[in-house]
Amino acid sequence: MIRMEAMKLDILAIGAHADDVEIGMAGTIAKYAAEGRKVGICDLTKAEMSSNGTVESRGHEARTAAEILGIHTRVTLDLPDRGLYIKEEYIKEIVKVIRTYRPNLVFAPYFDDRHPDHGSCSRLVEEAVFSAAVRKFDEDSGLSPHRPAALYFYMINGFHKPDFVIDVSNHIDKKIASLNAYESQFSKGAGTFDTPLVNGYIETVEAREKLFGKEVGVSYAEGFLSKKPLLIHRDLLGEGK
Repeated sequence: MIRMEAMKLDILAIGAHADDVEIGMAGTIAKYAAEGRKVGICDLTKAEMSSNGTVESRGHEARTAAEILGIHTRVTLDLPDRGLYIKEEYIKEIVKVIRTYRPNLVFAPYFDDRHPDHGSCSRLVEEAVFSAAVRKFDEDSGLSPHRPAALYFYMINGFHKPDFVIDVSNHIDKKIASLNAYESQFSKGAGTFDTPLVNGYIETVEAREKLFGKEVGVSYAEGFLSKKPLLIHRDLLGEGK
């Protein structure tokens, strides 16, 4: 794991690979970053098993995407790509990130996804969010326990019925730009290995967010899922909007 600098984050979005978070919630990240919220991304692996690109090119693309979105920090762990199994040592690494950045909200991939690493990442993060609040878990780390207010799940490859959506109409351009930063993954050129990502994938993601937006009367929205009920603070009749 790279050296981390302690910083209180409003949002910590975690993915298995660089580009996972951008696919699922780049618009939301750009939205809250623009409002002055402190947002961070943690990639669990260096994506060393990617069919296209290299560890070095993926790292460069991830940094470019982070600059586009305006986030405060991006951490890349060294967990094994295609090897994200439930192991205590992996949970401890994620717990260190959570305890270091002490986020209010944590986001992880939705566990129902065609890519096994995304589901594994989801389960690892859920374990880590729980363990991060347990005082006696990994006491030797020297980091204080932390309990995020909520854990939510973003969609990568799937199209599921969300529990809530966030209006990203004013930030969809940044989402698309952040995805285009991953040229090795989404551009089809000479020598590119044929994967689902190089055949109109970004257009599919944009269409999904447009459909979610249409459901709630906005241009674009990103959908999220929760295992817990959501408390609505605003009047259901819309007063005060």
